[in-house]
This record gives sequence, structure tokens and C-alpha cells, in this order.
Amino acid sequence: MENKGIAIYPGSFDPITNGHVDVIERAAQMFNQIYVIIAVNSKKVTLFSEEERLLLAKESLKHLPNVVVSASHKLIVDFAREVSANIIIRGIRAISDFEYEFQIALMNRKIEPDVHTIFLLPNEKYTYLNSSIVKELAKYNEDVSDFVPKIVAEELKKKYRQQLLK
Repeated sequence: MENKGIAIYPGSFDPITNGHVDVIERAAQMFNQIYVIIAVNSKKVTLFSEEERLLLAKESLKHLPNVVVSASHKLIVDFAREVSANIIIRGIRAISDFEYEFQIALMNRKIEPDVHTIFLLPNEKYTYLNSSIVKELAKYNEDVSDFVPKIVAEELKKKYRQQLLK
């Protein structure tokens, strides 16, 4: 296999969705190694713990041999340096995503000029999909199996059932 480099795909993945999986599957064809990073965003309160998100992502991506799932409390560019990645992959669904991601990409480039950001669009059937919408549907006991890997749908059911029992 020719050297196609190492890339990282960071996100909170709370939880990982089929849109995320779609982007990661396509990125896995473009690069020798993909690090899917469960990143800690100090502004986000998550439904799933870091350990749970790590487990769900690993299970959802186990069919991709060149994908490694890890967690990081560092700046993404610092993680990129650590694993010799020169690409950060970001998924974009809409113009509103682009504005936010563009600012982050420019800041990352300022910090580490040799690490580049590429934007990948998910399959059009996932453009409306995000973790918040999936969690809201699951909270009201709607079937989310079309939107997330099977294990994630099961864990969402369990999580909301537990919250009801409290």
C-alpha cells in the first residue's frame, strides 16, 4: 500500500452516529491510518461518559482495520504531533457547520502550520443527522436504529430507561 499518511477525526461522539461512521469509512479509504479521537470539549455536557463513548465508537468501527479509537484531553494539534498525523478530518453537514469548523481549522493551522484540515461531506441521507437529534428522539422512546449503529441504539434505550427509573 502506498503511503497515504495518517489522519485524525476528533469529535465528542455523544453518541457516534451513522453519519460519523460514513465519514470515517470513506476517510479510511483515503489514509493508511485514522485515529478517531473522543475529544473532551469543556463546553459540552455529555449523556455518555468518556469510557462509554470510547466503547461505542470502538464497537461501531471494529470492521475498519486501519482505524484506531482513542480518547484525548489534549489540543487536537498536540495529539496530531504525537502520532505524526498531518491531517485533521472534519465532517460538514451544512453551512452553519462550516463557519464553526473554519474558525477551528484556522486556529489549528496557526498553532501547527504542518497540520491541515480537510472537510468531508457525509452521504446526503445523513446531512440532517446529529447526535443531539438522535438523543432527543431516543429520550422519547423513538426508534433510532436508522441513525446509529445497533449497539448505540441499544445503549441509548438503556440510558434513558435508567434515567426514568431514577
